[in-house]
Amino acid sequence: MTNFPSRLLFDDALTIVKEIANTHRLPSESIALSRAHGRILAEGVIASMPLPPFDNSAMDGFAFRHADLGLGETGLRLSGEQFAGRALDLQCGQGECLRITTGAPMPASADTVVMKERVRLEGDRIFVTDDIKSGAHVRRAGEDVGEGDEVLKAGAALTPARIAMAASLGAASLAVSQRPTVAVFTTGDELVEPGMPLRPGEIYNSNRELLMGLLRVDGLEPTAWPTLPDDPARVASMLGDAAGAFDVVITCGAVSAGEKDHIPELLIRDGCVHFWKVMMRPGMPLLFGQLDRAQFLGLPGNPVSVFATYLTLGRALLDGMQGRAELRPAGFAKLATPWRKTHERREFLRGRLDWQTDGTLSVHPNPADGSHRMRAAADSDALIVFREGVREYTAGSVVEVMPY
Repeated sequence: MTNFPSRLLFDDALTIVKEIANTHRLPSESIALSRAHGRILAEGVIASMPLPPFDNSAMDGFAFRHADLGLGETGLRLSGEQFAGRALDLQCGQGECLRITTGAPMPASADTVVMKERVRLEGDRIFVTDDIKSGAHVRRAGEDVGEGDEVLKAGAALTPARIAMAASLGAASLAVSQRPTVAVFTTGDELVEPGMPLRPGEIYNSNRELLMGLLRVDGLEPTAWPTLPDDPARVASMLGDAAGAFDVVITCGAVSAGEKDHIPELLIRDGCVHFWKVMMRPGMPLLFGQLDRAQFLGLPGNPVSVFATYLTLGRALLDGMQGRAELRPAGFAKLATPWRKTHERREFLRGRLDWQTDGTLSVHPNPADGSHRMRAAADSDALIVFREGVREYTAGSVVEVMPY
């Protein structure tokens, strides 16, 4: 295929990525609750019971009938005790009370709980003042979740709180989307693994750890392949092997128009290209296509380009294949210092977020904007999004931000 889109506007490229991801949605699987953290829910969770499942006490104290209170101080006879655990089917008669602990089921006919610190205890009687409200410190059945409520929606990322929600309903397993298998390649004869000595002209391979880390943070279990050499036959062989076995293949480098950039030619010849080159900075040479069964994402080789293209387009591909419905965290902040944008492309600049005492959020742009300058990314915690067009941004201008 040679008539593929090229030099797309960023939003057009993102649309294509999402459309392709949606047509390559992965099937679901049922996994134990303990293994579901960070996964994407494939089916909504419907409450099979109310929460709380029964009326219970919110405090350690004494349960009684509010109608028994008189003016001033009232004495009530202590007739039993109900601790958290199995209900004892105790009755609370007129003028009586029962000792109760937090979470314990309310005795029949009792409708109010008084904290133990607010009573005077004399023998088998307690004395309660008349300022206790009816229903005080009682958690009513179903006040949090009603039976039949959809408590978790398909496409939700399973956070610890959502896992706990499912556990509170007795779920032992959940239906989640399968995670895409991802093969990671770095490219270039100049790359040397950290810890090995460098010879003149060589650099350490930082892109592998960068990309593997980004994927792991997103809950995936990527596989790192050996570095691709600057040899077209070996590149074709290694990528072909991975593309037949993985859902997604991601490469770093060799996607521009240099003498050693063999990957675009390979994808044009042996696969298909969804698009090549995006009007974004950094990361313009990005290549997206398919090789064998794998979706193929060819990221540029500069480390900041890898960082920005994965966070903006690579993550969208992997999220979409898993059916993630929730948007990633993003928002707006005020520029702490002015910035001059001198080109037409969508820009993703590194910056540091800072909450102000007046409750507003500011962002400090990092002036080291070269795509090779990884320190700027390491010193920052967000991408600042500057839309297309040349423009002068003054301090205080409101801009989009994407926290890492």
